[in-house]
Amino acid sequence: MPDEAFDMIGCLAGVLAGDEAAGCRLVTHLHPLALRIARANRAQMRSDEDLVQEVFLTMFARLDRYRPIDGIPFAHWFARLAVNVCRDALRAEVRRPMHVALSPAAEAWLGHLAGERATPAEDEVDAARELVDRLLAELPPDDRLVLTLLDLEQRSTAEIAQLTGWSRTLVKVRAFRARRRLRAVAERLDRGGKS
Repeated sequence: MPDEAFDMIGCLAGVLAGDEAAGCRLVTHLHPLALRIARANRAQMRSDEDLVQEVFLTMFARLDRYRPIDGIPFAHWFARLAVNVCRDALRAEVRRPMHVALSPAAEAWLGHLAGERATPAEDEVDAARELVDRLLAELPPDDRLVLTLLDLEQRSTAEIAQLTGWSRTLVKVRAFRARRRLRAVAERLDRGGKS
């Protein structure tokens, strides 16, 4: 549903007044954005829908803190809140790491990344995705976030700065460092540190 057809101000006023129907309309309108952000962060220990639900619970708990600013839509505030909820979930995963063995197909992709083996078959997209998920899971939450937003979602540094509250320079520096850490993780896994 396009933003111009959705009365965000009226809907927010209804939610703050206790109108449950307005709350349902708000969730329906924002659900695609919340799901996209949750999927981008790839929390392994929780489903995307569980994370989306937590985003909405947090939004409703903090909605009274929202202050409209001219020229900045509510969706920007919501996206930033969603990113922060996802970052918290990723931090929780770091405290309770869960390592699973890579499938043989994902290991073939890992060997290809290390330059030791030929390119695996193109139809092994699931294996490549498994490897990306595993490599990202080994990184700190902020590294995962910046690489996901910049390289996987193809967002600009300005968009990432707005979502995270970091400066554009900090986004670039974090991306550089995160890529370096990602290479180190790939090399470690390829050398046999697959646990």
